[in-house]
Amino acid sequence: MKTPLNVLIVEDSADDTELLVVELKRAGFDLKWKRVETEPDYRAGLNPELNMVFSDFALPQFSTMRALELLQESKLDIPFIIVSGTIGEERAVESMKAGATDYVLKDRRARLGPVVKRALREIQERNERKRLETQVIEAQKMEVVGQLASGVAHDFNNILAVIMGYNDLMTQELDPPDHPLRKYVVEIRHASERAAGLTQQLLVFSRKQTVQPVVLDFNDVVKDLDKMLRRFIGEHIEMTIVPGKQTGRINADAGYVGQVLMNLVINARDAMPNGGQLTIATSNVTLDENYAHTHAGAIPGDHVMLTVSDTGTGMTDEVKARLFEAFFTTKPKGKGTGLGLATCQTIVQQSGGHIDVDSTVGKGTTFKIYFPRVEQPLEATAKPIPTGPLPRGTETLLVVEDEPSVRHLTSSILEAQGYTVLRAANGQDALRTVHEHKRSPIRLVVTDVIMPLMGGKVMAEWLKTTCPGLKILFTSGYTDDAIAKHGVLEAGVAFLAKPYTPAALARKVRAMLDSEMDTAMLRKQGAPAS
Repeated sequence: MKTPLNVLIVEDSADDTELLVVELKRAGFDLKWKRVETEPDYRAGLNPELNMVFSDFALPQFSTMRALELLQESKLDIPFIIVSGTIGEERAVESMKAGATDYVLKDRRARLGPVVKRALREIQERNERKRLETQVIEAQKMEVVGQLASGVAHDFNNILAVIMGYNDLMTQELDPPDHPLRKYVVEIRHASERAAGLTQQLLVFSRKQTVQPVVLDFNDVVKDLDKMLRRFIGEHIEMTIVPGKQTGRINADAGYVGQVLMNLVINARDAMPNGGQLTIATSNVTLDENYAHTHAGAIPGDHVMLTVSDTGTGMTDEVKARLFEAFFTTKPKGKGTGLGLATCQTIVQQSGGHIDVDSTVGKGTTFKIYFPRVEQPLEATAKPIPTGPLPRGTETLLVVEDEPSVRHLTSSILEAQGYTVLRAANGQDALRTVHEHKRSPIRLVVTDVIMPLMGGKVMAEWLKTTCPGLKILFTSGYTDDAIAKHGVLEAGVAFLAKPYTPAALARKVRAMLDSEMDTAMLRKQGAPAS
């Protein structure tokens, strides 16, 4: 099979040009060429489709060195080969130093084939290298973003824990249910949840959030989100859901898959300010080797495809080229973070899938999201979140937290449920508090993981040497991978992520204390504790 080659030939002799073309075709190239001999024609001939420039050295109306200079100014990264009958070795060396790729004497045109092939191979290697360098730079940038996101998440989640916690406590005090202030606390809660969601998006994008994949039915995911999605889009957009028949199962994080769908629906809504049609469909597809070869990130095999199509404004090729770029957005200032589609791509890639986009200006956009199909059975349905009054207790607890506002909130929540609560600002302070406490025994410690002077994990190990039956509940606003380094996400370790609600804290504490009572009762009866 011949190698395609698109070249610009700077030559004043038509005969010499013909000989060069014949030699290149003989060397196995499928040639597309154009001859020029003046600077204006040369400038007009330089374009991104070119693979190579050939230039005679002695030209009556043009200079080879000028041609080389103009090529370099054009930023086209293509070989420049001098073909001359008069160039001497000294001038040839000067040309190579100036940036020429190689030179061939006209009486040795047989060298053209090997020279061109070597030049193409070198440019290819310089490019499969530039891509690697770009990937390394992007990876380094993402690592910096991830480290920043981890630190920001910790502080931000502490702030959100306080806002959401006091908001929930205030809601409980607003009786009756139609209290005029209730609508305000509801809006505060919604704003807090959006802020928490934004933090999570940044963490997912920077790959600092651990996914928890389970076997899912895609149709169930879409069905569960149906009502919420319709609230997002408004009445001016007609949304149609077309579930596929016997759609296969996927292995992915249910929450993150839902986040992908929500982000795509919101983007579609914004692309149809005057109304339109939005279609969400699922189907089984099989991707072959040809598709995988032409679509970066695609893997051949059976997939479940989610399609989100709109009849909106569509996108230009320039916008499509930057679609998944972090912080890139075409929305007005203050209307978009530029993280939505970048987050979608990260989530899909973490699940082994990929995204394909087709868009035409003025006609609309279609996103196709492919997740590998699996044969495992569906995961068991999660237990519903308990409702009703919060569980109470009379035990003595210790709250260890270096952030004063969070420490005060956590203590207030537990005290409101009847517990006696001791407080400490860090691990060292907690050890001193336990040592000085002489009244009812401390049954459980709620502690932050990462604190100054002494962290929660080290403190817990010290406490368990003197109080072997003491229960420890770790909390943190740091990301999963940061906590994992402290050994807190190991099996059997109780952990509650910030920002948590008063209900989540109260129920977790009560469950741990009740578990302790069950174990003690079993031991009294002589039965083995599981």
